[in-house]
Amino acid sequence: MSDNNKKLTLTSLILMIFTSVFGFGNVPRSFYLMGYGAIVWFLVAAVLFFIPYAFMMAEYGAAFKDEKGGIYSWMEKSVGPKFAFIGTFMWYASYVVWMVSIVSSIWITFSTAIFGKDLTSTWSLFGLGSTQTLGILGCTMMIIVTIVGSKGLKNISKITSVGGTAVALLNVVFIVGSFIVLILNKGQVAEPITAAGFTFSPNPDYQSSVGAISFMVFAIFGYGGLEAVGGLVDQTENAEKTFPKGIAISAVIISIGYAFTIFLCGFFLNWDTMLSGKDVHMGNITYVAVQHLGYVLGSSFGLTEAVSVQMGLWMSRFVALSMFISLIGAFFTLTYSPLKQLIEGTPKEIWGEKITSLKDGMPVNAMYMQCAIVVVMVLGISMGGDNASAFFAKIILMTNVAMTIPYMFLASAFIKFKNNNNIHKPFEVYKSKSFSKIAAIVVTIVVGGANLFTVLAPCLKGRYGDALWMVGGPIFFTIVAFLLYGSYENKTIKNKRKDIA
Repeated sequence: MSDNNKKLTLTSLILMIFTSVFGFGNVPRSFYLMGYGAIVWFLVAAVLFFIPYAFMMAEYGAAFKDEKGGIYSWMEKSVGPKFAFIGTFMWYASYVVWMVSIVSSIWITFSTAIFGKDLTSTWSLFGLGSTQTLGILGCTMMIIVTIVGSKGLKNISKITSVGGTAVALLNVVFIVGSFIVLILNKGQVAEPITAAGFTFSPNPDYQSSVGAISFMVFAIFGYGGLEAVGGLVDQTENAEKTFPKGIAISAVIISIGYAFTIFLCGFFLNWDTMLSGKDVHMGNITYVAVQHLGYVLGSSFGLTEAVSVQMGLWMSRFVALSMFISLIGAFFTLTYSPLKQLIEGTPKEIWGEKITSLKDGMPVNAMYMQCAIVVVMVLGISMGGDNASAFFAKIILMTNVAMTIPYMFLASAFIKFKNNNNIHKPFEVYKSKSFSKIAAIVVTIVVGGANLFTVLAPCLKGRYGDALWMVGGPIFFTIVAFLLYGSYENKTIKNKRKDIA
């Protein structure tokens, strides 16, 4: 920030965008799914999604900076209330699915923070299997957080900031540690660097064309969080020039950052020997990778086997504790924040008095209803009899699909936004309506196509249940959104008739 007017400079804007978008956990997970091939997909996603979508969010944010309804206001004034409500409801639904994912997977983080490694596959309650046990624990966590959160929250942001700082430090440890390993091993990398490695995945599930294209959802998800960027336009110095430059530079830094750190994974991880086992899956890959980095560091320094193992365990404890604190803080906040924005941003008549009523500033009744939905979804997925690998693959893919669908609503609404001359647009990157239309269509097709291939991939292998869970959530929430808005429309029509009579 500058001292004179407290507005964002180019450097501070870039830092804010980077910290909002870049996620360390996406790096080892991407390497696990695609090896070096993930690098190409992140660069493609940056060009076809991240950059054009970020500019759209910037224009929305500048035009509606005084609106309090968030993305609902953006879409309502651009397209119409029904489209806006369904799009906003899907945005909210993506956080419900995210909660399902977190309450199920956070126990891996907890186990690693305590023991230094993931032992959840050995956990059992009441004679149940490990995935069923995690489901029970997840439901218990959701209920407890809802009860505590409904009474009002204090100091949660402080917890989140401590964890966030530790995770940021982890990026530095990861980069420095990777280069130390490379230097001590005299330039010898664990995963051989070949031309085929950048186009062909070592993971059997992603070796087909459909599988490889479906990885685009992970790349798009890695660039998530851009909605918040739109609100920074009016806080930026000389926004007309600084903001597009900041977006462009951020896009380059973040995409190169992902490409660079994914490449670093190959310095100490050999896919066939370290990541092909049944105990490694999308839920624990981050901790497996960091633990192995610690072990290889110790070995490279010539330390004993026992000391090297302990180095790995303590590094995995550090990352797990950092992420556990961050996740707990974020989870408390996100059990009420998206829900509150949905209720307050959309017409109150849709919900009724019970849902909109607040107690201690919290939508208590709505929070308990949300809790029930999450519990049902967690039990439905965890009781399916999957092993840990299939279980976490299912919930992570389901989360990625759910959280990228709202991007399609916002991108497609941008066409109407640009064509509506009644909307004052103080900041425009897309000067041409034709070019803005092309950009909106490309982003919508890229996100929609990536999701389609993600759903199609398990179908081609006969795993129709996995595909059903991926599309089941969005379809269910779409139906609910239509029913809620339909009921609201009928009430509105009846009330108008009464007024006329």
